[in-house]
Amino acid sequence: MTSPFAGQSAGHTQVPRLPTPPTGWPIGQYTTYEEAQRAVDFLSDNQFPVEEVTIVGVDLMLVERITGRLTWRRVLTGGAASGAWFGLFVGVLLSFFNTNASMLGPVAIGVVTGLFFGLVFAAATYAATRGQRDFVSASQLVAGRYDVLCQPKHAEAGRDLLAKLNMGSGAGQNQ
Repeated sequence: MTSPFAGQSAGHTQVPRLPTPPTGWPIGQYTTYEEAQRAVDFLSDNQFPVEEVTIVGVDLMLVERITGRLTWRRVLTGGAASGAWFGLFVGVLLSFFNTNASMLGPVAIGVVTGLFFGLVFAAATYAATRGQRDFVSASQLVAGRYDVLCQPKHAEAGRDLLAKLNMGSGAGQNQ
């Protein structure tokens, strides 16, 4: 009987559906995700059973990069554009049920109404912040380091392969 909390992947390995701590022995440690991904790709290229491998981000940080200043002009422009697109969508849907031959009426009404409500809702939302967040940003979850773990029965072979990768490139592992 299988657990209701595990699914089947292509290699028939059980993958947990709920968050669970990773298992396995460390076979590599990298400072960037790109290096860890390159290591696993190297293992795969060398016929290593990569379904036994896990990349684990350690020392997680939420990084928020500021992408610009938020002004009334930017808020209202974004609200109007968003509302107009939604209004266009609704107008096109309504035009399918229009008995008149013209599709233009429902679409135009939808765009104008959407634009109006987009402006109103964007202005109300921005005004409610009272200047507490006058910037636009993008958030990203980043790790301080990336460990490559492998199940014990293949860990030694994985370490040996990654040692070959590191000797060949002169970069990568911090072990």
